[in-house]
Amino acid sequence: MLKRLLSNDFPRSRVLAVVLLVLLLGLAFAPFIFPGVKALNVAAKILVFVVLVASFDLLLGYTGIVSFAHTMFFGIGAYGIAVASTRLGATWEALVAGLAGALALSFALALVVGLFSLRVKAIFFAMITLAVASAFQTLASQLSDITGGEDGLTFKVPELLSPSFELMETPFLGVALDGRLLCYYLLFAAATLLLLALLRIVNSPFGRVLQAIRENEFRAEAIGYRVVVYRTTSSVLSALFACASGAMLALWLRYNGPDTSLSFEIMMDVLLIVVIGGMGTIYGAAVGAVLFVVAQSYLQDLLRLGSEAAAGWPWLAALLSPDRWLLWLGLLFVLSVYYFPTGVVGRLRASSAGGKS
Repeated sequence: MLKRLLSNDFPRSRVLAVVLLVLLLGLAFAPFIFPGVKALNVAAKILVFVVLVASFDLLLGYTGIVSFAHTMFFGIGAYGIAVASTRLGATWEALVAGLAGALALSFALALVVGLFSLRVKAIFFAMITLAVASAFQTLASQLSDITGGEDGLTFKVPELLSPSFELMETPFLGVALDGRLLCYYLLFAAATLLLLALLRIVNSPFGRVLQAIRENEFRAEAIGYRVVVYRTTSSVLSALFACASGAMLALWLRYNGPDTSLSFEIMMDVLLIVVIGGMGTIYGAAVGAVLFVVAQSYLQDLLRLGSEAAAGWPWLAALLSPDRWLLWLGLLFVLSVYYFPTGVVGRLRASSAGGKS
């Protein structure tokens, strides 16, 4: 059963298997292990980024396509839920309609971009996707009647997922069983299913062709594979998964705006997470997302504690100032790339293979 779920793509490292199991259990029981609003928001953000980064890894790590338009599809998914819920009300039908409309628009845009741009060289394709993403962000900001403009859209969700809904009056293990908790587990189930679906795709014959194209595009074409078709299909699938992750984000926040889902900073975060976790692994998306989001969320708190502890050494206290958290985050990224050039997952798998040999 496990073999079928993981699509024969096992961690191939005992340490990695333990890490993935700990992450799975940690996210599954996060509301009870790490109580509090901030911890729950961090766990939900991790679930969203796991799907978003894994979908980008399908594009970059398995197909070798560098695209800067990935957050555009992320934003489309978020706006689909936000616009539908604003216009149709806080109903399940609105969520389904919003997700379906967002997926349809993502499919169409990814197909158009893929057909018109994937025939060009990598760097030119990257520039084209960057231009398309920038244009879409500007469009989302200007269409205020639909998207809410710079202010974005705040909406309500079905009562079952609303914080006001109480499943039980008395807390369970100190945690209130309310709609917020149900929403978190809806995100957890969605992230798990989407990640397993991506594992199935990359370990199918289709996925192996994508890897062949990544390694040597001309050889794959000489064998008889239609490279443009495979690359376009990969772009479309990647866009659909990114769209689903955007819908997850909007559902959790009950808000969406240009800076929330369309900013270029999100694209940079995705690139960093892919590199940290390990390209072409899918598992790297989970490991990298946890490391990055936790560091991004709690590094300031750790630096604040360190700054207070080093109050007797003014230079050290200034160096550990919470205002310099981006400096330390950048340093951690540089160190991770230096010591883990193939990502955390790649390093662990290589170490395991070296130990066996």
